[in-house]
Amino acid sequence: MTKPHETQNSGIFARMLDQPYLLLVLAPLFWGGNVVAAKLVVGEIDPFLLLAARCVLATLFIWPFALRHLRADWAEVRANWLVLMVFGVVGYALFNGFLYLGLQTTSAVNSAIEQGSLPMLILGANFLFFRVRARPVQIVGVLLAIFGVILTATHGDPARLLRMDLNVGDGFVILACLSYTGYTLALRFRPKVHIMSFMAVSFAGAAVTAVVMLAVLGGGLGQVATLGDASLNVWLVIAYVAVFPSMFSQVAYARGVELVGANRAAPTHNLIPVFGTLGSVLILGEALEPYHFAAAAIIIAGIVLAEWAARRF
Repeated sequence: MTKPHETQNSGIFARMLDQPYLLLVLAPLFWGGNVVAAKLVVGEIDPFLLLAARCVLATLFIWPFALRHLRADWAEVRANWLVLMVFGVVGYALFNGFLYLGLQTTSAVNSAIEQGSLPMLILGANFLFFRVRARPVQIVGVLLAIFGVILTATHGDPARLLRMDLNVGDGFVILACLSYTGYTLALRFRPKVHIMSFMAVSFAGAAVTAVVMLAVLGGGLGQVATLGDASLNVWLVIAYVAVFPSMFSQVAYARGVELVGANRAAPTHNLIPVFGTLGSVLILGEALEPYHFAAAAIIIAGIVLAEWAARRF
């Protein structure tokens, strides 16, 4: 691990950047809040319009902070701009697009629990595509996590899978998870540029994609005019998803990894479904069903097994 940069402890923000575990809790808190925020405005805003507003505003927000890094990385960015934009297409536009579509017809609790399988999906995909060594116990953990997702998506009745009787919303959330899994695997090929340069160009790719999705799959670009009549609730949600899950979470997580290392930071991803579920219950008033507890326990058991195997052997 490289030595973290020294920072001046002047001001609250500067002091926060020196608190790795605070940062590593805030990042999943904001990511988990993305589910709750999007569910809050279901029926008030087209999901593709929410996606486009998020991606465009996030891009405009981050570019002023990224300009000096873009200048320093310009040769690498110019040579790899298309690759960098594709990261944004897959990791931001498709992931959040599928997620927002899914939330139209499934609960935020379901979505949060299904996202809890991401660490295991990534582990399994690494084994399948890159032959990253996985021990039998880790494979069992992956299978348990997948079964937990199936239990959630079938609302506690796995036999529905055989009858192809699935909630389409849960299907979209699973597609979102698969999209983010692909994005995570592709990060090993990320061009060597500063994280802010990477985010700025990839966010631009996400913004272009989101606008095209709105034009082709959503209600058309004319939908933008409806924002003039949008409620305060809609604008607050747009502001939240454009800033906190998009930029602050990324910066907080990247700084946390810089301070304590990737291995110690990675398990904090498991807090995303925890915060997402808590927010769904406390803010949205959604109910927890018995199958939610069973699925969460199965997914957690899979994660614990995989973590134990990784540390034990």
